Amino acid sequence: MFEKLFGKKKPAHETTDINRRFNLIGRVGQGSMSKVWKAVDLQSGRTVALKVLDKEKTARFEARFQGLNKPSEGEVAMTLNHPHIVRTHEFGWTTDDEMFLVMEFVEGVGLSLLVDLQNDEMKRYRLRYMIQIGEALNFFHAQNWIHRDICPRNIMVSEEKCIKLIDFGLAVPNTPDFRKPGNRTGTANYMAPELIKRQPTDQRIDIFAYSVTCFEMYARRCPWDAALTIDAVLQHINKPPVEITSVVPKIDKQIGETIMKGLQARPDDRWQHVSEMVGIFREAEARLVRAAREAAARRAARDTNR
Repeated sequence: MFEKLFGKKKPAHETTDINRRFNLIGRVGQGSMSKVWKAVDLQSGRTVALKVLDKEKTARFEARFQGLNKPSEGEVAMTLNHPHIVRTHEFGWTTDDEMFLVMEFVEGVGLSLLVDLQNDEMKRYRLRYMIQIGEALNFFHAQNWIHRDICPRNIMVSEEKCIKLIDFGLAVPNTPDFRKPGNRTGTANYMAPELIKRQPTDQRIDIFAYSVTCFEMYARRCPWDAALTIDAVLQHINKPPVEITSVVPKIDKQIGETIMKGLQARPDDRWQHVSEMVGIFREAEARLVRAAREAAARRAARDTNR
């Protein structure tokens, strides 16, 4: 009867009229499978990011995991509570039977914009941002998830210079069923060779993507010369990455070597855990801060003796 009256099947779950529940202020983002609005939640009074997933596109993606009981993006997001991962307050379904997520609203800019600008702010804070991204990803892996789409487009930088990982639409459990070959999804420039070749995958595909992101934060370009998606995919398989020192000659040696190891084609040649990279970046940050302070003290001493 419901289908005859309304032209669609009755949803199997409760639905929410988001136009009555939320005051939509304006659209602030759009991904391949979703749209995001800045909104006021009229129930709580707080300003939120309201993410609505495209029903058909989401269904096509979920169909790749038929029979595996894949958790939805909302279910993944609700397991995540970390200072560098955007907080999801709740999720549900609209009256059009599309999933929505109610998330904290981050005042800030996308990391992709800062990478393109390469302004003084980016150069000053990029190592801190790399550490924060790594901390978020390390937590994500500790919850037994593989992200599958780490890239600047999915990272926000708040006005307080705090990184927020914002998208979990391609995430899957880090379990044997979901590590099997065949599912090739992600953003081409950040896809590990084993993912492109439809080989078995694990959390090391995220370490590869994280390393590409770190390379880009210093070099303002990816480690391969590819303008087209198909070229990027082929080069990840057939060509070694550009040495970061050839693009950024003055990069700290330890930082550069750490990034390059994360870009190795064979998963066993990469870092095995993102915490290894984060630890090295922290050491480098402390060393560089100490060196800067010592240099400032020497300059002050010279000025005093003039």
